[in-house]
Amino acid sequence: MKMKKEDFYKDARSDLNGPLDGVRVLEATTTWAGPMCCAVLADLGADVVKVEIPTGDVGRAISPMLPGTEVSFMHATVNRNKRSLSLDVRSDEGREIFIKLAAQSDIVVENFKVGTMAGYGLGFDDLREVKPDIIYVSVTGWGQYGPNHENAGYDPLAQAASGFMTVNGSPEGPPTKAGTFLADDLGGLHGAIGAMAALRHRDQTGEGQHVDISLQDAMLFQSDGLPTLGALGIEPTRMGNEFGFAAPANVYDCKDGAVYVGVLLDAHWKVLAPIIGEPDLADHPTFAARDDRAANRDICNAMISQWTKDLSREEVLTTLQESGLPAAPVNSFPDASKDPHVLARDMLQPTDFGNGVTIPITGPAAKFSRTPTRVRSAAPDIGQHNEEILAALREK
Repeated sequence: MKMKKEDFYKDARSDLNGPLDGVRVLEATTTWAGPMCCAVLADLGADVVKVEIPTGDVGRAISPMLPGTEVSFMHATVNRNKRSLSLDVRSDEGREIFIKLAAQSDIVVENFKVGTMAGYGLGFDDLREVKPDIIYVSVTGWGQYGPNHENAGYDPLAQAASGFMTVNGSPEGPPTKAGTFLADDLGGLHGAIGAMAALRHRDQTGEGQHVDISLQDAMLFQSDGLPTLGALGIEPTRMGNEFGFAAPANVYDCKDGAVYVGVLLDAHWKVLAPIIGEPDLADHPTFAARDDRAANRDICNAMISQWTKDLSREEVLTTLQESGLPAAPVNSFPDASKDPHVLARDMLQPTDFGNGVTIPITGPAAKFSRTPTRVRSAAPDIGQHNEEILAALREK
């Protein structure tokens, strides 16, 4: 059954910001992993107050800046839907204000080196004295305990130490980090999941708790079972764009770009073989079964490359997709930003940055039929919400 967007959202409410509407989050984070955790919570409707030193989080200064603004692409992406409070928590006054805000919050998120917040008198044990059921999320490179827990920890270090780099990149190349802040992204995502799980537990029992998120742990968890193989002495090989268990599955050049074709099922091969001009190979004992194709992947790749090289991407994709075969264009990010499907899914949402400047900001991934989410506001200026936050605090 085909579904239109309006059908999915037919019962949507307009009086809530999302499924976490009413949840209060106090954020003391920097750069990406912690801000990403809180971006997810903010996107889901939580009221997130981002506390940053008066000079601003380091992410504000990382180029490029968005056209027509003085706003970093990083800040714009990961701090949307939040309110900003400029506050030096190292000072007595700043610490006092932070504690008062924490007493009114459901969740506190921090991603500083282990012991930093406790050194300011703002650790889990400190805040639970004023808010016994507080949920306190710490996102660090190596976690709150373990031999490495006091070491500095950043995204590429977690990618390296987890083993991920050894399976990423081309087979002939060196171990390679991801092209995105993958460990930070996954750490932030697990931080948000942990916060929501702890929130559910608190609502059932009245108990708060400390949620410990390690970037390395997040990378290991998302490594598709490869740590288990490693523990058994099995070292995965670097496959580049291919799969070890299936073929053909690779990037193939067309006249005007490239496509990714993935044949994971024997039934798919039976359909593909005649399309690429090799009908006799549909049931051939050397190619009919997945393991046999994997053993002859070079031949499979050569046959598909021969077929795609004289065709346009659109011709290849139309032919394969209309036959029910898995295939997708290899897009650049500029390409993806213009993809009608990406736009239909609201993954780029025009957002007002003031002075007539509108920038397409990455939208929330999860879709909720009853409590829709969206980019409600652009990333704030430093201390943009100081007056309203502090005034509300005085009223309490």
